[in-house]
Amino acid sequence: MTRKAVITGLGATTPIGADVPTFWQNALQGVSGARPLEQEWVAEYELPVKFAAQLAEAPGEKLSRVELKRMDPTTQYGVIAAREAWADAGLSEDAVEAERLTVSFGTGIGGVWTLLDGWDTLRNKGPRRVLPMTVPMLMPNGPAAAISLDLGARGGARTPVSACASGTEALDMARRLIENGEADVVISGGTEAAIHPLPIAAFAAMQALSKRNDDPQAASRPYDKDRDGFVLGEGAGALIIESEEHARARGARIYGELAGTAVTSDSFHITAPDDEGLGAARALRQALSVAGAEPTDVVHVNAHATSTPVGDRPEYVAMKSVFGDHVDNIAVSATKSQTGHLLGASGAIESILTVLALHEGKAPLTINLDHQDPEIPLDVVTGTPRALPEGQKVAISNSFGFGGHNSVAVFRSV
Repeated sequence: MTRKAVITGLGATTPIGADVPTFWQNALQGVSGARPLEQEWVAEYELPVKFAAQLAEAPGEKLSRVELKRMDPTTQYGVIAAREAWADAGLSEDAVEAERLTVSFGTGIGGVWTLLDGWDTLRNKGPRRVLPMTVPMLMPNGPAAAISLDLGARGGARTPVSACASGTEALDMARRLIENGEADVVISGGTEAAIHPLPIAAFAAMQALSKRNDDPQAASRPYDKDRDGFVLGEGAGALIIESEEHARARGARIYGELAGTAVTSDSFHITAPDDEGLGAARALRQALSVAGAEPTDVVHVNAHATSTPVGDRPEYVAMKSVFGDHVDNIAVSATKSQTGHLLGASGAIESILTVLALHEGKAPLTINLDHQDPEIPLDVVTGTPRALPEGQKVAISNSFGFGGHNSVAVFRSV
């Protein structure tokens, strides 16, 4: 018998909040996390983009000096989010068998700071100065491994790496583990720490980043006619995915159900999405089918919506093909307008907002939408949070990544 996967804990560290309550309230208020970069390397490398959406709170506020020294920032962020989610779920060592506790935590790039700092050390100071912990710190599976060690998960530590779809693909893996009876609890999510001169230079070179250096807070403009690229962000999000039976047996609070997920690929282009949104549409249909939901059941979508000129429209095309005229009845939030684009962590933090939208009955804001692109006529939530209908509701979080990765998560209120 297939078991239901439910969400019992949430954790996050983001550019607009260092914990979930703050993150949620700022998402409702339309706070922007984008601000100028003050690091010396911005001028040193003459970077064309001089701003990003950096964490609201430094990791050192929650981690010890030893932890900071032994973890790449990507792992630091993931551990912070996982610890909050674990505590929020009311879990303890004796609440779940270690062999039935699994980690599924994604990243798009991994330990870029460790890798590139290590290269600089080798080149400038020689091999004897390279840190012994360099390899475990730079590994993309470093966050999943650290979370497993930290919380005693012996059921596996898995790491989906599928660019900006990684965090949502981690949820797909978590749902399958729960529904198939392979785990009772999965610590799932995504993390990224790529605000480094090389990724900034590289994304800028491919014309992916906004260059609104004079007005960073207005730079991320999903669906706006004047959008010119995304704002690079950093952070992590974690969700405790648990079997409903296990959660109810221990009296846990349940935020909602992870009712369906799907993963597809475009096989179209390494960076550009399929113009017709075919892969995204298949992911939407498959996720709804797994959830046992009809397109007309959906009341809210947290869209991928990165604010790139070529990326926003295909998502609308995909949604229109799946939802038909019902797309006009769906409250759409494009929260990267506030947080920036957290790459492999984006699907995780946006899933948290989607879960809370169902749980609290209101959809968060999209900011900077001054002149909506007429080719993307979605009902976008602007100005004030949107109240969602009463009763059982279905909402979706979309994540799409370079390489043509498409991941969709469908949530149901309980």
